[in-house]
Amino acid sequence: MTTTELPEYFFRVRDNGAFVYRIDTENRQRRIEMDQIAVVNIRNGEIKPHGGRTLSDTDLARIRQWMEDRSALLARRDMDDIHRAVDHLNLTAHWAQSRATDAQLAEVTDTLLLAMHDLREVLVRKKAARLSRDT
Repeated sequence: MTTTELPEYFFRVRDNGAFVYRIDTENRQRRIEMDQIAVVNIRNGEIKPHGGRTLSDTDLARIRQWMEDRSALLARRDMDDIHRAVDHLNLTAHWAQSRATDAQLAEVTDTLLLAMHDLREVLVRKKAARLSRDT
């Protein structure tokens, strides 16, 4: 595909999936037409044809490839978010130790302690389960 060519399919991302459009520029007016052909749900793998149409094998293959690529991207983003959360915890500790006022600490201490306690419980439980499976 060159920079002047449009892709054959467009995926309008939504929660849990996308609306799938077939792109058509081969019409008399040379306008871009987007014809919705399906709705996909990444969580359950469902592909629903739109408007009573039948999807071709090519359509299904392209949609499945997009779903696979999208799932991988979302998984990478999840891990990136977690690594950022670790950074934020470290920055929060530094803030609490060096710059926070008594009023600021009073505002966030209980909420932070409960969130960290909850996270610690989950992490310890999951680690214990992994260790017991590995032995």
